[in-house]
Amino acid sequence: MRLILLGPPGAGKGTQAQRLVAKHGLLQLSTGEMLRAAVKAGTPVGLRAKDMMARGELVPDDLVIAIVSARIDEPDARNGFILDGFPRTMPQARALDRMLEEKGLKLDAVIDLKVDENMLLERIEKRIAETRARGETLRPDDDAEVLRRRLLAYRDQTTPLVTYYRLQSVLRQVDGMVEVCDVGRAVDDALEQGAHRQASDKLSASTGGHKGKKQSTKGGQATKEGRAAKKQRPAKKPKGLRSVRPAAKTRAAKVQGTPRATRSRKASPRKSDSRRRLTKRS
Repeated sequence: MRLILLGPPGAGKGTQAQRLVAKHGLLQLSTGEMLRAAVKAGTPVGLRAKDMMARGELVPDDLVIAIVSARIDEPDARNGFILDGFPRTMPQARALDRMLEEKGLKLDAVIDLKVDENMLLERIEKRIAETRARGETLRPDDDAEVLRRRLLAYRDQTTPLVTYYRLQSVLRQVDGMVEVCDVGRAVDDALEQGAHRQASDKLSASTGGHKGKKQSTKGGQATKEGRAAKKQRPAKKPKGLRSVRPAAKTRAAKVQGTPRATRSRKASPRKSDSRRRLTKRS
């Protein structure tokens, strides 16, 4: 099973990813953790990322895709994986699809956790107040203003992925504002329904293919029989054309059909011409 978890910051993607890992034995892939691991291991890709990160530059998409590609080729990813926080942009999503296609793989589902951004802000403000009341240290991400900026970036960059994956028929949307256990049940139901849908689509596609082959075979046989029947039929005379008689017969028929009086009149001028010639000579 190959999954992507979508949702704005604070939607609970990490919680659901850990639950799915424990239930299905999947590998959770976080691009941030993979980058740090590659840098620590000193891999060629990690060394390139290390230089860019040291300069404060963003790691380019092709480098991130290379790290993801290398990670899912490892044995512990054979049972499937969950991508958490990646892809974030349309170019990353397209690059991920190309990489998976080259490996003969494809995504099984994209889970989109739908949340109310205003309620997320209220939650974090409440958590900050409760943490301070207990005298505890705030976490780095416990900042309402930082969350607002992250939500804005998510809307601009990542929200278009919802339409992108919906067109691929792999999107499964789940209400992320209910209790965590209810979100988990909704995710499981969405995955199960998606698996049934994909199975039925494959079955209908294979059945349709067999029917098409049978129909084409019957059509081919009918065509061959029709061609054979045409060859056995005598050739028809083209419409609008008269039968042509030989030239000699046509001339004979014209002579025979000419009246005698007409023939004698045609011959008489020759006789008169000869008489005139004899008179002149004498």
